Parts: sequence; C-alpha cells; structure tokens
Amino acid sequence: MHFVTGGAFNGKAKWVRKFYSLDDHDSFLWLSAYQSDIDENFLFISQQHLLVVEGVEQWIKSIAREESDSDAIRTRWRHTISRFREWEASKSGRTVILIGTDITKGIVPMDPFDRLWRDVTGWAYQDTVVVSDRVDLIFYGLANRLK
Repeated sequence: MHFVTGGAFNGKAKWVRKFYSLDDHDSFLWLSAYQSDIDENFLFISQQHLLVVEGVEQWIKSIAREESDSDAIRTRWRHTISRFREWEASKSGRTVILIGTDITKGIVPMDPFDRLWRDVTGWAYQDTVVVSDRVDLIFYGLANRLK
C-alpha cells in the first residue's frame, strides 16, 4: 500500500500519475471521493493491478456522517485498510495507492462535526501509515518520502 498526502492543490494526483507512469498504462482503476461516494464492495472486485483512491478525507467524512462515534469510524476505516491489504496479497503485483489531503493544518474547527471529521481523519491517516509500505508527502509538486 502506498499513502500519498499533502495540502490541497499541492499536486498529489499529478505526482501519482507521473510516479506510476499512469499515462502509459491501462491496468489501473482511479476512483475519486471528490466525484462521488466510494462503494467499498466495488473496490475489492477490481481486476486491475493498481487501485488509486483519491480524496480519502472525503471518504472518511462520509463514514463520519453514518457513524457518530469516533471509535466506530476508526474501526470501520481499519477494516477497510485491512481489506486493501488482502486485495493486494490476493494477486502478485497489486498495489493500492491512497491519496488523502491534509485537512485544517492543526486548526481546531468550531463546528462539532468538522472537529470530529478532523480528528478521525488524523487517526485514520496514522492507521494507514502504519500498514503502508510507502508514504510520500507532496508539497507544491515535490515529494518527500517519509516511509
């Protein structure tokens, strides 16, 4: 699993496309939580070698709308990343690339829901980093490999 993070509009998607030479390949599936809700069951039937999920923070926000308890949200996310690892292991050469934007830069939102979303996104990113084989921070198009 490869986790790519950084600020909004810092070139994360462009960097992933270039790093994985996606313009030269057709064996990948790119899903964006910015475009629509992510259907978790659909992800795991993909026969592609690369699975890119963009907008992880929006996906977590949609989970937070369904679950009001931070522990339940985090448990659900941990289950999801566990399924990603299983999907990768089910066939040689598979890689999941998760792209998540750093939200709020440590500023605590006034709105209770936004505060919950900010908190669980940070925890979910920590859980994702633990199981990821590679982690990159993109800052204005430049990558800094963290793991």
